[in-house]
Amino acid sequence: MIRILIADDHIVVRRGLRQILIEGFSNVEIEEVGDAELLIKNVIKFDWDVIISDLSMPGRSGLDALQQIKQIKPSIPVLILSIHPEEQYALRVLKAGASGYLSKDMAAEELVGAVQKVMLGKKYITASVAEKLATLLDQDSNKPLHEYLSDREFSVLKQLASGKSVSEIAEALFLSVTTVSTYRARIMVKMNLKNNAELTLYAMEHHLLS
Repeated sequence: MIRILIADDHIVVRRGLRQILIEGFSNVEIEEVGDAELLIKNVIKFDWDVIISDLSMPGRSGLDALQQIKQIKPSIPVLILSIHPEEQYALRVLKAGASGYLSKDMAAEELVGAVQKVMLGKKYITASVAEKLATLLDQDSNKPLHEYLSDREFSVLKQLASGKSVSEIAEALFLSVTTVSTYRARIMVKMNLKNNAELTLYAMEHHLLS
């Protein structure tokens, strides 16, 4: 019996993923959770063969949850599903310990194969991500500035660029206003930006707002 845990805050998405998996595997047991906190609790309490997690959920992000899962039970393969384009997050989640990254619009065609691959201890990456990895190895010095940010800094950058205030970001991430302000200051220094207007322009030019 294959035991799979699905974490996504949209019940329609969870049910759709469940149906794909049931059709693809004859002996599968599936549980669903709607946020990162429940995801972590289920990882601690039960054993799973594969975890399929959304990247953007209320409260803590899927990326935060991934990092904690890899500390609690590092051997469990985690497949990240997201609406965000590969170029924004695929490399980040792989570096954080994910076994694969799959865009939701490809789930119907690729999900079963991706699960099969990560259960074998392999990484699931698309051809475009593989090409980007190869390019980064050859041209690491040419990385865009946002790729030098930490995961938390990158998250704060995207939210600042989308127009959220420091206090709104602090509430969304369960952080203090002072902590978010510190992240903002680090971002400005690392990326040589002077204000939020320059930050937003950078995010638009690098397609980080989708």
